[in-house]
Amino acid sequence: LLINLFYFFSILGILPFNPIRKKMVKANVTWMSDFYLTELSGLPEVEISLFVMVILIYLITLAGNGALLLAIETDDRLQTPMYFFLSNLSLLDMLCPTITVPKMLQILLSSDKRISFVGCMLQVFFLIDVISTEVFLLAVMAYDRYVAICSPLHYANIMNKRLCSQLTTVTWLLGFINSMVHTSLTFSLSFCGQNKVNQYYCDLHPVMALSCSSTFLPELVVLLVASAIGGAAFLVTLISYVYIISAILHMPSSEGRHKAFSTCGSHLTVVCLFYGAAISTYARPASTYSHTQVRIVSMLYGVVTPMLNPMIYSLRNKDVKRALVKTLNLKEFL
Repeated sequence: LLINLFYFFSILGILPFNPIRKKMVKANVTWMSDFYLTELSGLPEVEISLFVMVILIYLITLAGNGALLLAIETDDRLQTPMYFFLSNLSLLDMLCPTITVPKMLQILLSSDKRISFVGCMLQVFFLIDVISTEVFLLAVMAYDRYVAICSPLHYANIMNKRLCSQLTTVTWLLGFINSMVHTSLTFSLSFCGQNKVNQYYCDLHPVMALSCSSTFLPELVVLLVASAIGGAAFLVTLISYVYIISAILHMPSSEGRHKAFSTCGSHLTVVCLFYGAAISTYARPASTYSHTQVRIVSMLYGVVTPMLNPMIYSLRNKDVKRALVKTLNLKEFL
């Protein structure tokens, strides 16, 4: 971790010397100062339509998740572990598109597709940080539902405020460490030739593809870590839901079964959307990388999924709908 921090800050220019730049100078390699991003569409006639569509989705995402976050924070009935984790998810869903969408909108409006080396690195760092944190958080939320359904009498004691705070802190910390490792490995490579990123934002595989040095080790680490993180999180979620479904099927009350399925179904839908898109993007080598396919998938988990999450969690949840109506001072219509 200390080595990765050293590389990260040296690239940013925070340290008084830069060993990576020095190494490239000795090797007579040009230091890449800028990258050029790929436009979302190569058709100029649809760029205005795309701009309007993307900005509408982005504003809906911010409004939906912001309203959900505000409702959870201001309604006393939503001060439970489940909604505490959901508020963290809403925050992540606001951050994720904010990392990529503003630059995407700028590209759609202007012919300047340039992004600085440091700007590209920061975009990769924050994006991987948010995605990794969300992976861990969704697994924690699955465990929370497992405790609520399978051990309801002990739920308050197990999922106490201290444990919830610790679990949330760990998810954010692990996301930070994971992102630091990936970003440091990627941007410690030499970039001396092509500087056009085959994506509308800076991401691991498209940036690695531009390196003129060996990418075997960074690609191997990305593949192994992404597979381990995705696999571990999926395993926690899978085991939790095996026990959850078993417990629900043994409930004597049909009303209780319906309520339990309704609560867990929202989370399971979000899990399937997010894990499926994220793992298909990161848990594979660059040799199988299809630029068009990944642009579509990354648009799904980076822009569309964050917009859908508050809708998924609120449509079948009377407590959330009631809190939203109260918070936004709307007339009761649900």
